[in-house]
Amino acid sequence: MSGGSSSPDNPPVEVHPIADLDQLIHAPARLRIVTYLYVVKRADYVFLRNQTGLSWGNLSTHIYKLEKAGYIAMKKGYNGKKPQSMVHLTTKGREAFGRYKRNMQKVLDDLPD
Repeated sequence: MSGGSSSPDNPPVEVHPIADLDQLIHAPARLRIVTYLYVVKRADYVFLRNQTGLSWGNLSTHIYKLEKAGYIAMKKGYNGKKPQSMVHLTTKGREAFGRYKRNMQKVLDDLPD
């Protein structure tokens, strides 16, 4: 657990691991996107849409939020004559997801059986 600020009159406060979860990743749709990208390394919109079940608009919105945070990067190109946008986790995104996984594991480990 993380410690908070402390002083002689204010002892350290233990913060529950759930408070350390990255809320940008924790949103269900973005969690699905990031999880798939963590495993497959890079994917196009069609793959992500099919795997996540999100609509084109929702997928685009969540990808934009992740891209704005620096968690994913996009490369636009062509597959033959067909436009294709590929997305992948950046180093920052991969590290953020690693922290998310560790914090979520702490949360789950603290639950009673």
